[in-house]
Amino acid sequence: MDTLPPPDSGSAAVPLTSRQLRELYSLMVAVRHLDSSAVAWQRQGIIPGYAPELGQEAAQVGSGYAVDLARDFVFPTYREMGVARAMGVDMVAYMATHKATWHGGLYDPIESRLAPIQAVVAGSVLHAVGWAHGQTLAGRDGVAMSYFGDGASSQGDVHEAMNFAAVMKAPVVFFVQNNGWAISVPADRQVAGGSVAARAGGYGIPAIRIDGNDVVAVFEATRRALAHCRAGNGPVLVEAMTYRRGPHSTSDDPGRYRSLAEERDGAGADPLERFRQRLLADGTADEAFFAAAMADAKAEEEEIRAGIQALGPRPGEEMFSLVFQETTPVLQAQAAIWREESEHV
Repeated sequence: MDTLPPPDSGSAAVPLTSRQLRELYSLMVAVRHLDSSAVAWQRQGIIPGYAPELGQEAAQVGSGYAVDLARDFVFPTYREMGVARAMGVDMVAYMATHKATWHGGLYDPIESRLAPIQAVVAGSVLHAVGWAHGQTLAGRDGVAMSYFGDGASSQGDVHEAMNFAAVMKAPVVFFVQNNGWAISVPADRQVAGGSVAARAGGYGIPAIRIDGNDVVAVFEATRRALAHCRAGNGPVLVEAMTYRRGPHSTSDDPGRYRSLAEERDGAGADPLERFRQRLLADGTADEAFFAAAMADAKAEEEEIRAGIQALGPRPGEEMFSLVFQETTPVLQAQAAIWREESEHV
Protein backbone atom coordinates (compact mmCIF):
# COMPACT_ATOMS: atom_id res chain seq x y z
CA MET A 1 0.00 0.00 0.00
CA ASP A 2 1.38 3.38 -1.02
CA THR A 3 -0.83 6.46 -1.29
CA LEU A 4 2.02 8.89 -0.69
CA PRO A 5 2.48 11.06 -3.79
CA PRO A 6 5.85 10.50 -5.48
CA PRO A 7 8.43 13.27 -5.19
CA ASP A 8 8.81 15.79 -7.99
CA SER A 9 11.02 14.59 -10.82
CA GLY A 10 13.50 17.33 -10.06
CA SER A 11 13.83 16.37 -6.38
CA ALA A 12 14.51 12.66 -6.58
CA ALA A 13 16.41 11.41 -3.53
CA VAL A 14 20.06 10.50 -3.94
CA PRO A 15 20.70 6.78 -3.32
CA LEU A 16 22.63 5.77 -0.23
CA THR A 17 26.36 5.55 -0.70
CA SER A 18 28.43 2.49 0.11
CA ARG A 19 29.72 4.26 3.20
CA GLN A 20 26.17 4.97 4.38
CA LEU A 21 25.12 1.37 3.76
CA ARG A 22 28.01 0.13 5.86
CA GLU A 23 27.14 2.66 8.56
CA LEU A 24 23.56 1.38 8.62
CA TYR A 25 24.82 -2.16 9.13
CA SER A 26 27.17 -1.09 11.91
CA LEU A 27 24.30 0.69 13.64
CA MET A 28 22.10 -2.39 13.37
CA VAL A 29 24.83 -4.59 14.85
CA ALA A 30 25.37 -2.14 17.70
CA VAL A 31 21.64 -2.02 18.41
CA ARG A 32 21.24 -5.81 18.24
CA HIS A 33 24.13 -6.39 20.63
CA LEU A 34 23.11 -3.66 23.08
CA ASP A 35 19.52 -4.90 23.05
CA SER A 36 20.45 -8.50 23.88
CA SER A 37 22.89 -7.24 26.50
CA ALA A 38 20.21 -5.09 28.13
CA VAL A 39 18.07 -8.20 28.59
CA ALA A 40 21.05 -9.89 30.26
CA TRP A 41 21.59 -6.81 32.44
CA GLN A 42 18.04 -7.12 33.70
CA ARG A 43 18.58 -10.79 34.55
CA GLN A 44 21.78 -9.81 36.39
CA GLY A 45 20.06 -7.08 38.39
CA ILE A 46 21.89 -4.19 36.72
CA ILE A 47 18.62 -2.70 35.47
CA PRO A 48 15.12 -3.47 36.81
CA GLY A 49 13.32 -3.66 33.48
CA TYR A 50 13.66 -3.36 29.72
CA ALA A 51 11.52 -3.57 26.57
CA PRO A 52 13.43 -5.63 23.97
CA GLU A 53 13.30 -4.85 20.25
CA LEU A 54 14.83 -7.99 18.78
CA GLY A 55 13.79 -8.17 15.12
CA GLN A 56 12.91 -4.49 14.83
CA GLU A 57 16.43 -3.16 14.23
CA ALA A 58 15.83 -2.33 10.55
CA ALA A 59 12.63 -0.42 11.26
CA GLN A 60 14.26 1.64 13.98
CA VAL A 61 17.70 2.26 12.53
CA GLY A 62 16.40 2.96 9.01
CA SER A 63 13.86 5.52 10.18
CA GLY A 64 16.10 7.17 12.76
CA TYR A 65 18.89 7.50 10.19
CA ALA A 66 16.59 9.60 7.97
CA VAL A 67 15.95 12.28 10.61
CA ASP A 68 17.41 15.74 10.02
CA LEU A 69 18.96 16.50 13.41
CA ALA A 70 19.11 20.20 12.62
CA ARG A 71 15.36 20.58 12.10
CA ASP A 72 13.28 17.55 13.05
CA PHE A 73 12.16 16.19 16.42
CA VAL A 74 11.40 12.59 17.34
CA PHE A 75 8.86 11.43 19.93
CA PRO A 76 9.59 7.85 21.07
CA THR A 77 7.87 5.22 23.17
CA TYR A 78 9.78 2.96 25.58
CA ARG A 79 11.06 0.67 22.78
CA GLU A 80 12.97 3.04 20.48
CA MET A 81 16.52 2.37 21.62
CA GLY A 82 17.52 1.72 18.01
CA VAL A 83 16.13 5.07 16.91
CA ALA A 84 18.03 6.84 19.68
CA ARG A 85 21.27 5.07 18.72
CA ALA A 86 20.83 5.95 15.04
CA MET A 87 20.31 9.59 16.04
CA GLY A 88 23.53 9.64 18.04
CA VAL A 89 21.97 9.96 21.50
CA ASP A 90 24.28 9.20 24.43
CA MET A 91 23.27 5.66 25.32
CA VAL A 92 24.22 5.78 28.99
CA ALA A 93 21.94 8.80 29.38
CA TYR A 94 19.25 7.01 27.38
CA MET A 95 19.46 3.79 29.40
CA ALA A 96 19.20 5.76 32.65
CA THR A 97 15.44 5.32 32.36
CA HIS A 98 15.76 1.54 32.33
CA LYS A 99 18.12 1.80 35.30
CA ALA A 100 15.27 3.73 37.02
CA THR A 101 17.74 6.53 37.67
CA TRP A 102 15.70 9.13 35.84
CA HIS A 103 12.30 9.16 34.13
CA GLY A 104 12.53 9.85 30.42
CA GLY A 105 16.32 9.68 30.14
CA LEU A 106 19.20 11.85 31.31
CA TYR A 107 20.00 13.08 27.79
CA ASP A 108 19.13 16.63 26.69
CA PRO A 109 15.99 16.39 24.50
CA ILE A 110 16.59 19.76 22.84
CA GLU A 111 20.17 19.01 21.88
CA SER A 112 19.54 15.40 20.84
CA ARG A 113 16.22 16.12 19.07
CA LEU A 114 14.68 13.15 20.89
CA ALA A 115 11.83 13.77 23.31
CA PRO A 116 11.90 12.04 26.71
CA ILE A 117 11.04 8.34 26.66
CA GLN A 118 7.27 7.99 26.91
CA ALA A 119 5.80 5.07 28.85
CA VAL A 120 2.15 6.05 28.33
CA VAL A 121 0.79 4.08 25.38
CA ALA A 122 0.22 6.53 22.48
CA GLY A 123 1.00 9.47 24.74
CA SER A 124 3.84 10.74 22.57
CA VAL A 125 1.60 10.93 19.48
CA LEU A 126 -0.26 13.97 20.79
CA HIS A 127 3.00 15.59 21.85
CA ALA A 128 4.39 15.16 18.33
CA VAL A 129 1.38 16.78 16.72
CA GLY A 130 1.55 19.70 19.13
CA TRP A 131 5.22 20.27 18.36
CA ALA A 132 4.58 19.97 14.62
CA HIS A 133 1.73 22.48 14.74
CA GLY A 134 4.07 24.81 16.58
CA GLN A 135 6.49 24.58 13.66
CA THR A 136 3.70 25.67 11.32
CA LEU A 137 2.76 28.61 13.52
CA ALA A 138 6.40 29.69 13.76
CA GLY A 139 6.98 29.40 10.03
CA ARG A 140 9.69 26.75 10.44
CA ASP A 141 10.24 23.61 8.40
CA GLY A 142 10.90 21.04 11.10
CA VAL A 143 8.99 17.74 11.02
CA ALA A 144 7.90 15.70 14.03
CA MET A 145 8.08 11.92 13.91
CA SER A 146 6.03 9.93 16.39
CA TYR A 147 6.56 6.23 17.03
CA PHE A 148 3.89 3.80 18.20
CA GLY A 149 2.84 0.21 17.68
CA ASP A 150 -0.09 -1.63 16.16
CA GLY A 151 -1.65 -2.04 19.60
CA ALA A 152 -1.30 1.64 20.45
CA SER A 153 -3.03 2.56 17.18
CA SER A 154 -6.35 1.62 18.82
CA GLN A 155 -5.95 4.30 21.48
CA GLY A 156 -8.23 7.32 21.28
CA ASP A 157 -5.19 9.58 21.47
CA VAL A 158 -4.10 8.39 18.04
CA HIS A 159 -7.50 9.25 16.52
CA GLU A 160 -7.38 12.74 18.01
CA ALA A 161 -3.79 13.27 16.91
CA MET A 162 -4.38 12.16 13.32
CA ASN A 163 -7.58 14.15 12.97
CA PHE A 164 -6.00 17.34 14.33
CA ALA A 165 -2.84 16.85 12.24
CA ALA A 166 -4.85 16.33 9.07
CA VAL A 167 -7.14 19.32 9.64
CA MET A 168 -4.26 21.63 10.56
CA LYS A 169 -1.82 20.10 8.01
CA ALA A 170 0.72 19.59 10.77
CA PRO A 171 4.11 18.31 9.54
CA VAL A 172 4.22 15.02 11.41
CA VAL A 173 5.17 11.48 10.38
CA PHE A 174 3.18 8.83 12.23
CA PHE A 175 5.61 5.91 12.24
CA VAL A 176 3.90 2.64 13.16
CA GLN A 177 5.99 -0.41 13.94
CA ASN A 178 3.57 -3.25 13.38
CA ASN A 179 5.47 -6.02 15.14
CA GLY A 180 2.58 -8.46 15.04
CA TRP A 181 1.71 -8.30 18.73
CA ALA A 182 -0.12 -5.89 21.03
CA ILE A 183 1.61 -7.33 24.10
CA SER A 184 -0.02 -10.79 24.13
CA VAL A 185 -2.72 -10.19 21.52
CA PRO A 186 -1.94 -10.84 17.84
CA ALA A 187 -2.35 -7.89 15.49
CA ASP A 188 -5.22 -9.51 13.57
CA ARG A 189 -7.27 -9.48 16.78
CA GLN A 190 -6.22 -5.93 17.65
CA VAL A 191 -6.40 -4.00 14.37
CA ALA A 192 -9.72 -4.21 12.52
CA GLY A 193 -9.02 -4.79 8.85
CA GLY A 194 -5.44 -5.80 9.59
CA SER A 195 -3.82 -2.56 8.45
CA VAL A 196 -3.04 0.59 10.39
CA ALA A 197 -1.99 2.30 7.16
CA ALA A 198 -5.48 1.82 5.73
CA ARG A 199 -6.93 3.88 8.56
CA ALA A 200 -5.01 6.94 7.41
CA GLY A 201 -7.36 7.35 4.44
CA GLY A 202 -10.20 8.13 6.81
CA TYR A 203 -8.36 11.27 7.87
CA GLY A 204 -7.26 12.22 4.38
CA ILE A 205 -3.66 11.32 5.26
CA PRO A 206 -1.41 9.59 2.69
CA ALA A 207 0.16 6.37 3.90
CA ILE A 208 2.82 3.90 2.91
CA ARG A 209 3.10 0.32 4.13
CA ILE A 210 6.61 -1.07 3.88
CA ASP A 211 8.74 -4.10 4.65
CA GLY A 212 9.99 -3.09 8.08
CA ASN A 213 12.75 -5.69 7.98
CA ASP A 214 14.44 -4.01 4.98
CA VAL A 215 16.54 -1.20 6.44
CA VAL A 216 17.05 0.54 3.07
CA ALA A 217 13.34 0.43 2.25
CA VAL A 218 12.58 1.88 5.69
CA PHE A 219 15.09 4.67 5.23
CA GLU A 220 13.80 5.59 1.78
CA ALA A 221 10.15 5.56 2.86
CA THR A 222 10.89 7.68 5.93
CA ARG A 223 12.90 10.14 3.84
CA ARG A 224 9.97 10.44 1.42
CA ALA A 225 7.53 10.99 4.27
CA LEU A 226 9.69 13.66 5.88
CA ALA A 227 10.11 15.48 2.56
CA HIS A 228 6.34 15.40 1.97
CA CYS A 229 5.69 16.96 5.36
CA ARG A 230 8.48 19.50 5.00
CA ALA A 231 6.96 20.73 1.75
CA GLY A 232 3.82 21.83 3.61
CA ASN A 233 1.62 18.93 2.54
CA GLY A 234 0.53 17.84 6.01
CA PRO A 235 1.03 14.51 7.82
CA VAL A 236 2.01 11.05 6.56
CA LEU A 237 1.57 7.60 8.11
CA VAL A 238 4.27 4.97 7.64
CA GLU A 239 3.52 1.40 8.68
CA ALA A 240 6.62 -0.77 8.94
CA MET A 241 5.70 -4.45 8.96
CA THR A 242 8.11 -6.29 11.23
CA TYR A 243 8.00 -8.86 14.04
CA ARG A 244 8.75 -8.80 17.75
CA ARG A 245 10.97 -11.84 18.12
CA GLY A 246 11.22 -11.67 21.90
CA PRO A 247 8.96 -10.78 24.82
CA HIS A 248 7.04 -7.52 25.18
CA SER A 249 9.24 -6.71 28.16
CA THR A 250 11.58 -8.54 30.50
CA SER A 251 8.59 -9.28 32.75
CA ASP A 252 6.67 -10.93 29.90
CA ASP A 253 6.58 -14.65 29.06
CA PRO A 254 5.69 -14.98 25.34
CA GLY A 255 5.45 -18.75 25.79
CA ARG A 256 2.05 -18.19 27.41
CA TYR A 257 0.50 -16.89 24.18
CA ARG A 258 2.61 -18.22 21.29
CA SER A 259 4.74 -21.29 20.65
CA LEU A 260 8.36 -21.32 19.56
CA ALA A 261 7.21 -22.67 16.20
CA GLU A 262 4.80 -19.77 15.77
CA GLU A 263 7.54 -17.34 16.72
CA ARG A 264 9.97 -18.89 14.23
CA ASP A 265 7.45 -19.04 11.37
CA GLY A 266 6.04 -15.57 11.97
CA ALA A 267 9.36 -13.79 12.33
CA GLY A 268 10.54 -14.37 8.77
CA ALA A 269 14.06 -13.45 7.70
CA ASP A 270 16.34 -11.88 10.29
CA PRO A 271 16.70 -8.20 9.22
CA LEU A 272 20.36 -8.13 10.23
CA GLU A 273 21.36 -11.29 8.37
CA ARG A 274 19.26 -10.22 5.40
CA PHE A 275 21.14 -6.93 5.11
CA ARG A 276 24.46 -8.67 5.63
CA GLN A 277 23.79 -10.95 2.67
CA ARG A 278 22.82 -7.95 0.54
CA LEU A 279 26.05 -6.11 1.33
CA LEU A 280 28.07 -9.24 0.55
CA ALA A 281 26.28 -9.80 -2.75
CA ASP A 282 26.76 -6.16 -3.79
CA GLY A 283 30.42 -6.17 -2.83
CA THR A 284 29.76 -3.30 -0.44
CA ALA A 285 31.29 -5.11 2.55
CA ASP A 286 33.35 -8.18 3.32
CA GLU A 287 33.85 -10.52 6.24
CA ALA A 288 36.58 -8.33 7.71
CA PHE A 289 34.12 -5.43 7.88
CA PHE A 290 31.46 -7.56 9.59
CA ALA A 291 33.97 -8.82 12.16
CA ALA A 292 35.10 -5.27 12.87
CA ALA A 293 31.50 -4.10 13.24
CA MET A 294 30.82 -6.79 15.83
CA ALA A 295 34.01 -5.99 17.71
CA ASP A 296 33.02 -2.31 17.83
CA ALA A 297 29.53 -3.25 19.05
CA LYS A 298 30.96 -5.35 21.88
CA ALA A 299 33.36 -2.60 22.94
CA GLU A 300 30.55 -0.04 22.89
CA GLU A 301 28.30 -2.27 25.00
CA GLU A 302 31.03 -2.67 27.62
CA GLU A 303 31.43 1.10 27.88
CA ILE A 304 27.68 1.61 28.20
CA ARG A 305 27.36 -1.11 30.84
CA ALA A 306 30.14 0.48 32.87
CA GLY A 307 28.46 3.85 32.56
CA ILE A 308 25.12 2.44 33.66
CA GLN A 309 26.61 0.76 36.70
CA ALA A 310 28.37 3.99 37.68
CA LEU A 311 25.14 5.99 37.73
CA GLY A 312 24.20 7.08 41.23
CA PRO A 313 20.77 8.06 42.57
CA ARG A 314 19.32 11.44 41.71
CA PRO A 315 18.63 14.03 44.45
CA GLY A 316 15.24 13.30 45.99
CA GLU A 317 14.12 16.94 45.97
CA GLU A 318 13.96 16.85 42.17
CA MET A 319 10.58 15.15 42.42
CA PHE A 320 9.22 18.45 43.71
CA SER A 321 11.33 21.03 41.90
CA LEU A 322 10.58 19.74 38.41
CA VAL A 323 6.79 19.27 38.62
CA PHE A 324 5.61 22.76 37.74
CA GLN A 325 7.34 25.82 36.33
CA GLU A 326 6.01 27.72 39.33
CA THR A 327 5.57 25.79 42.56
CA THR A 328 2.31 25.65 44.52
CA PRO A 329 1.61 25.87 48.27
CA VAL A 330 0.51 22.22 48.35
CA LEU A 331 3.71 21.11 46.61
CA GLN A 332 5.82 23.21 48.95
CA ALA A 333 4.11 21.59 51.93
CA GLN A 334 4.74 18.12 50.52
CA ALA A 335 8.40 18.96 49.92
CA ALA A 336 8.76 20.18 53.51
CA ILE A 337 7.25 16.97 54.88
CA TRP A 338 9.52 14.88 52.66
CA ARG A 339 12.63 16.74 53.82
CA GLU A 340 11.63 16.37 57.45
CA GLU A 341 10.98 12.63 57.13
CA SER A 342 13.86 11.68 54.83
CA GLU A 343 16.57 14.18 55.64
CA HIS A 344 15.43 15.23 59.14
CA VAL A 345 15.64 18.90 58.15
